[in-house]
Amino acid sequence: MVGVLKRKEANILYIIVAISIAISIRNRAFLTWENALDLLKANAVMGMVAMGMLMAILTGGIDVSVGAVTAVVTVMTGRLMLSMNLNLSVVFVLAGVFGALMGFINGFCIAAFNLPPIVVTLGTVSVYNGLNLYCTNGTWITNLPQWFQDFGDITVLGLPIQVVFLAAAALVTWFVLNHTVVGRGIYAMGGNLDAARRTGFNVSRITMFVYSYIGFMAGIAAVVHSSIVKMVDPNAFAGFDLQVIAVVVLGGANALGGEGSVFGTLLGLLMIGIINNGLILAWIPTYWQQVIVGIIILSAVCFDVIRRRNTERSMCKIDIA
Repeated sequence: MVGVLKRKEANILYIIVAISIAISIRNRAFLTWENALDLLKANAVMGMVAMGMLMAILTGGIDVSVGAVTAVVTVMTGRLMLSMNLNLSVVFVLAGVFGALMGFINGFCIAAFNLPPIVVTLGTVSVYNGLNLYCTNGTWITNLPQWFQDFGDITVLGLPIQVVFLAAAALVTWFVLNHTVVGRGIYAMGGNLDAARRTGFNVSRITMFVYSYIGFMAGIAAVVHSSIVKMVDPNAFAGFDLQVIAVVVLGGANALGGEGSVFGTLLGLLMIGIINNGLILAWIPTYWQQVIVGIIILSAVCFDVIRRRNTERSMCKIDIA
């Protein structure tokens, strides 16, 4: 416990505690077990995608197509469940494969043509959104199979199944980042790309892995999202990308790469979830909620960039050719 309090993420924890106390004073319903479970369940999808986004930001990249990828996979799996006699395992496998393929396209374009990640993913956002609109015309897909709707109501040790998926995503991401060569390469790329190349990391392969991983997480998260709302809304992920990025940056990840953790990202998710939940319980109008959350996100990103620049100015750099 003492070690946790000494980490950088401890500051986020203090802010979460302060916000929670302020909200609970205004509305006692906030500090209840039922509200805590609802908060975790409602933010499980964002948290899963944030695990993939964490890897991209650690490399110094970004992926603004995660919302479009998630929306496309929800539509594809929703239609397949209605037209074919699939079981749950097949749905998850197909969702993961679809998402990973779309993520791989991003990673391949970035690595093979040395293009900026923001440019590539902005381009694929337009492609995926266009395809989504063509296939659905913006209409919802309802009447999903009853067995799938029942799956969304399962609990494990009192926790909603969606929270279990979030825990699994966090565990896998933590293992990859901290116990594999790929994980060390991801941190090395964000710290110094040239140095990562010199030390033998294949940055092209790592880049393609990272963006495929984001797509995979977005694909699995798409099915988890459908299990919560029990239908498919192709427009449900507008603005989703910004919130996912905000979760990672608020969790202490450096927006320029090389620094961040799964634990911090989970705290960032908790902070965004608590703020959104608190604004609802405080009866703040929806449009003001968006304004407040946007200001918080912008402030966090600006603070992070300024802090990084000040740190770099105070450091002595030695480049060994």
